[in-house]
Amino acid sequence: MSFKERLQRINEKYGTIFILILMGTITTILYPGFLSSTNLTNLIRQISIIAIIAFGSTFVIISGGIDLSPGSVVGLTSVVVASLAHPGMYPVIVPILAGIIVGSLAGLINGVIITKTRIPPFIATLGMMITARGMALIYSKGNPIGNFSKEFEFIGGGELFGIPVPILILIGLFILSHILLNNTIFGLYTYAIGSNEQAAIVSGINVNRQKVLIYMYAGLMAGIAAIVLTSRIISGQPLAGVGFELDAIAATVIGGTSLSGGIGTIPGTLIGALIMGTLNNAMDILGVSPYWQQVFKGVIIVCAVVLDQRRKK
Repeated sequence: MSFKERLQRINEKYGTIFILILMGTITTILYPGFLSSTNLTNLIRQISIIAIIAFGSTFVIISGGIDLSPGSVVGLTSVVVASLAHPGMYPVIVPILAGIIVGSLAGLINGVIITKTRIPPFIATLGMMITARGMALIYSKGNPIGNFSKEFEFIGGGELFGIPVPILILIGLFILSHILLNNTIFGLYTYAIGSNEQAAIVSGINVNRQKVLIYMYAGLMAGIAAIVLTSRIISGQPLAGVGFELDAIAATVIGGTSLSGGIGTIPGTLIGALIMGTLNNAMDILGVSPYWQQVFKGVIIVCAVVLDQRRKK
C-alpha cells in the first residue's frame, strides 16, 4: 500500500475527528473558556436533540432512503406530550409513552407509504413533514402548552450523578443504536438494503418489512427527542423542531454516512453532531450573526456531500 493510499485511508477513517479537534483548538485559541466544563456540558446538552434524531436518520440513509419529517414529528409529539404532562394529571410514564407512540406511528406511516405505493422516500416524508406540522397546529390551536409536573421537567432539566439527564439519554440511545446497527440482524439487513436492494431481495430479506421498521425507528428517535426538548424548554410548541431534519441529515452526512446508502456508523453521526454543535457554539461565543451562521451551515452541508461523492469515486 502506497503512502498516498494510507493517507487516504486514515483521512476516511479519522477525518471527522481531526476536523472536530481542529475546530475545538481554533475556538479555544480565540476564546479560552471554550474548554471549560460548563461550556462543554452545555454544548453536549444542546446537541443531544439533533444527535438523537440523527441516530434514526443514520439508519434511514444507510438503507438508501431519506426522511424529511423528523422536525415536524417533533412538533406534533411535543404538543401531544405537553397536553398529558400537567401536574396531577397522569403519571410521568403516560406522556413518555405517548411521545414514543406518536413518533413511532409517524415512522410506521412513512414506511408503509414508501413500501406500498413505491413513491420516493423524499416525497412520502415531505408529505408527512407538512401533515404532521398541520396536525400539531390543529391539536394545540396554534398555541404553546405549558404547566408541567416536576417529574416531567426533570427529564430535560434534571441531573443524575451530576450529569444532565438529556446527556444520559443521549449516551443510552447512542449505545442502543450502535449495537442495533453493528451487532444485530436488523443492522445487517439495513446495510444490505442500502448496498444493493435487489441483491437483498434475492437473498431472502423481507425488504419491505425492514424498511418499515427502519422508518419506525427513525420516528421513535424523533419522538424521544421531542420528549427531551419539550421538558427542557418547559413548553409544548407546535412549531418546535423546524429545520431539525436538515440539521440531523447534515450531522449524519458529515459523520461519513453516504447518501447513496450502504455506508455509515453511529459514532460517525455523533461526531458529525458534535461538529455542528461546536460550530454553533463557537459562532455564538464569537458573536457571529445568526444569519451568517445559516450561511456557514449551508456551506458545510454542501462540502460534506461533495466529500461523500469523492469518496464514492
